[in-house]
Amino acid sequence: MHWINWLVLVAYLGFLVTDSIRRARGLTTIEGYFLANRGLPWWAVGLTVMATQLSAITLIGTTGQGAMDGMRFLQFYFGLPLALVILGVTIVPYLHRANVFTAYEFLERRFGPTTRSLTAFLFLCSRGLSCGTIIAAPAVVLSAIFGWPMLTSVAIIGLPTVLYVVIGGVQAVTWADVKQMFVVVAALVAVVIVLIVKIPVSPDAALTIAGAAGRLRVFDFSFSPTETYTFWSGIIGGTFLMLSYFGTDQSQVQRYLTAKTVEEARSSHLMSAYWKIPLQALILLVGVLVFVYYMFTAPPLYWNPSHGRAVQAADPAAYLQLEREANAAWMTRTTLAGEIGRAPRAAVPELKAQFRTADSAYNAVRRAALARAGEVTGQSTRDVNYIIPHFVLTGLPLGLAGLFIAAVIAAAMSAVAGELSALSTCSVIDFYRRWFKPEATDAHYLKVGRTATALWGLIACGVAVYAASLGSLIEVVNKFGSFFYGSILGVFILAMIPRARTAGALVGMLVSLALVGYTSWTRPDISFLWYNAIAAVATVVLGLVVSQFTAGFRESYTPPRPQ
Repeated sequence: MHWINWLVLVAYLGFLVTDSIRRARGLTTIEGYFLANRGLPWWAVGLTVMATQLSAITLIGTTGQGAMDGMRFLQFYFGLPLALVILGVTIVPYLHRANVFTAYEFLERRFGPTTRSLTAFLFLCSRGLSCGTIIAAPAVVLSAIFGWPMLTSVAIIGLPTVLYVVIGGVQAVTWADVKQMFVVVAALVAVVIVLIVKIPVSPDAALTIAGAAGRLRVFDFSFSPTETYTFWSGIIGGTFLMLSYFGTDQSQVQRYLTAKTVEEARSSHLMSAYWKIPLQALILLVGVLVFVYYMFTAPPLYWNPSHGRAVQAADPAAYLQLEREANAAWMTRTTLAGEIGRAPRAAVPELKAQFRTADSAYNAVRRAALARAGEVTGQSTRDVNYIIPHFVLTGLPLGLAGLFIAAVIAAAMSAVAGELSALSTCSVIDFYRRWFKPEATDAHYLKVGRTATALWGLIACGVAVYAASLGSLIEVVNKFGSFFYGSILGVFILAMIPRARTAGALVGMLVSLALVGYTSWTRPDISFLWYNAIAAVATVVLGLVVSQFTAGFRESYTPPRPQ
C-alpha cells in the first residue's frame, strides 16, 4: 500500500483514539463509565445507534453481498421502521424510566432473578459471538492486503480496540461513533463517484447491465421459508429480529439509556427508522457498481488470494486451465455488456438475454474454480468478503484507498467498542454485582468492569479467527443472533402481559430455544430470519399456557411495587 494511504490511515486512527481517551478523563463512577451519566444529546445517541449498524461488516460484507447478489438484501431491513416505532411506545420509555443499567434488570422486577440471569446469559452468548465476527471483517482486509495470517490480523485490530475500550467507557465510544458516521458516509459517496467515473459506460447503461444480471432486483414476494431475502421474511422475520435487537439487546439498550430523557431516547430511535434503509441502499449500490466495474476490468479468478496461491501451488496446470476458461467467459460477457451500453433501446432486450447466458457461463467457471479451491484447502470457499478489499487496493486512487480502509477499521473499532462495553456492563451488573458482590465501591466495580472488557475482548478475538471462514460476515453475525433473539424478545413481551407468570416465562424461553436448535438441525434449509418469529411466538404461547396452569400456585418470586 502506498505511503499516502498509510498516512491517511494512521492520521485518522490516531485522532480517533486520542480524542476518545481524552474524553475518558475523570471517569470515577460506574454510571459515568457504563451510561455516560445519562446525559448524551439525542442526535449523538441516534448516530451511535446507526454507527453500530455501520460496522466493518457492513462496509465489507454488505457491499460484497451487493456485488454477488444485488439489492435483494435490502429486504432484510423492511421490518426496521415498524419495529422502532413499536419500541418507541413500549420498551424504550419503560426501560428509560426504570433507571436501570441493563435491560435484564427490568426482567428481575417482573419475573425474578433466575429469568434475569438466563436472559443475560443468552445475551452474553449471542453478543460475544457476533463481536468476534465484527473483528473478523477488518482482519479479512488486512489479511488480503498484506498476506498476514488471520491470527495476526485479528490481533492488530482487536488488541488496540480492547485497550481503547478499557480506558474510554461508553462516552468515548459514543463520540467515536459520531465521527465514524461522517467518515463512513463520505467514503461511500466518494467511492460511488469514482465508480461512475471509471465505468466506461453511462450510469444509465451501467444500471441496465446490473439489471440484466439480476443485481437490481429488490422485491421478492415469494413466500418460502427457505429463502432468506424476501419481502415476507423481511417484514415478518425482520420485524421480530429488529424488535429483539433494538429493544432487548444490551448493546442497543445501553445506547438509548444514555439519552437525557425518554423523548430524546425515542428521537434517537426514529433517526434509524428514517435513515437506515436509504443508507443501506447506498451501501448495496456500491457493491452493485463494483460488479459492473469488473465487467470492464478483469477480475481475479479468486477474490481470496490465498485460495489462488493454494490451487496454483497444488496443481499449476489445472489453475492455468481454469484461468483460461474464466478469461474467455469474461471476455464474452464483457463484449455483450459493452454492446448493451451502446445499443439502441429496441435491441437491448435481445442483448440482455445473450448477456444472461454469458453471465451464467462465467459463473459456472467460477463455481468450478471455487470447488477446486475447496478440495485443495479444505476450507469454505465463499469469497464474498474479499471483493471490496481487492477493489479498494486496485481500483481506488491514492488517498481515497487509505480513507476507505481507515473507515473500515474505525467502523470496526467503534462497533467492537460498543459491543465490549455492553458485554462488560452485563457481566458486572447482571452477574458480578447481583450474585457475587452486591455491596462495593464504584472504584471496585470500575476495576471489575475494565477486567471484564479485556476478557471479552480476548474471547472475541478467538471467535474472529473462526468466523472469517464462514462466508458472508453480514449473514454470519445475524445468524448468531437469531438463535437467541426470538426467545429473549418473547420473555420481554410476556413481561408486559399481566397474567404471565415466572414459570411460564422460563418454560417458554427454554422450550423455544430447544425448538430453534431442533429446527436448525433438522431443517438447515429454513432461513435464519424465521428463527426469530418462531422463537418469539413459541415463547409467548407456551408462556401463557404454562402461566394459566400455574395460576393457582403462589409465585416463587414476588415482584416489587413499581418505582
